[in-house]
Amino acid sequence: MIKNFLIVTVLLFSFNAYADKNMKIGKEGKLNEVDRTIKVIMYDNYYEPKSLNIKAGETINFEVVNAGVLVHEFNIANSMMHKKHQPEMKKMFDLGILKVTSIDKEKMKKMAKIDKAMAHSHSNSVLLQPGEKANLIWKFDNAINIEIACNIPGHYQAGMIATVDIN
Repeated sequence: MIKNFLIVTVLLFSFNAYADKNMKIGKEGKLNEVDRTIKVIMYDNYYEPKSLNIKAGETINFEVVNAGVLVHEFNIANSMMHKKHQPEMKKMFDLGILKVTSIDKEKMKKMAKIDKAMAHSHSNSVLLQPGEKANLIWKFDNAINIEIACNIPGHYQAGMIATVDIN
């Protein structure tokens, strides 16, 4: 019994240490600290550019454009965080907040009062309807294992992921 407890404790500690290391994605940046601007265009199930080279500690102003006919998300995270976020996005579809080609922003506001996750107000993410544009400023401070992805149901699985190489 004690042996099993120790094994479970060691495994949990090891997993938590690994998970904490992988949670390093940077932080919200400030406009006056922007090093450069990168334009990212979201098409239906892919990003352009498909990969980004970023210097460690660099602050990027992402100009994000949804040029597709579907709703898309630009989300800076690691794969574990994307997978954790995907059920929230599915719930937004199930509740009628997200639709294939639109976002019911009034319903989003109402549901956010009940469940904050339904507000989709994350500093590392923008959710855009077709034709919409947004800016997201991100500082890649202490960031590793980053990818940019769309967590709309089915989009991540279809490969709507941009790789991020941090030098």
